[in-house]
Amino acid sequence: MMNKLLIPLSTALVFFAGSVLSQSQDPAVGVWKTIDDKTNEPASLIKIEQVNGVLEGTIIKTFQKPNEKPLVYCNLCKDDRKDKPIIGMKIMTELKRDKPGAWSDGKILDPEEGEVYRVKIVTEDGKKMDVRGYIGVPLLGRTQVWYKAEQ
Repeated sequence: MMNKLLIPLSTALVFFAGSVLSQSQDPAVGVWKTIDDKTNEPASLIKIEQVNGVLEGTIIKTFQKPNEKPLVYCNLCKDDRKDKPIIGMKIMTELKRDKPGAWSDGKILDPEEGEVYRVKIVTEDGKKMDVRGYIGVPLLGRTQVWYKAEQ
């Protein structure tokens, strides 16, 4: 009798645990496609993960522009990332959660310029994300729109 109850109960518990885990993942977590401001073409894929309560973003792929030499190393970086490979580089750090899909008080590196900016991100649907890099206050910055990559 106990075995007959144990199997359905175990199955229900597994489904419940999976459901809770999937609901707890923030919509900002995942792989995002960045778009080049000048060409409006895909520029890179950024993997955003939650680590110890903060978000971090790592470049996992870049898209070569036609007739341009690809950026392989962060030659203009001014910190310990100088001359390090772009692929695998952590470019977003320290983002703290405001509410589901909204994070702020982080830093973001522009590997083409070598500059580090403050950053905040917002995604309402988990498919499109506004990434605002700025100096000092968000009013003094610019926003890029990133799109969730097809998996």
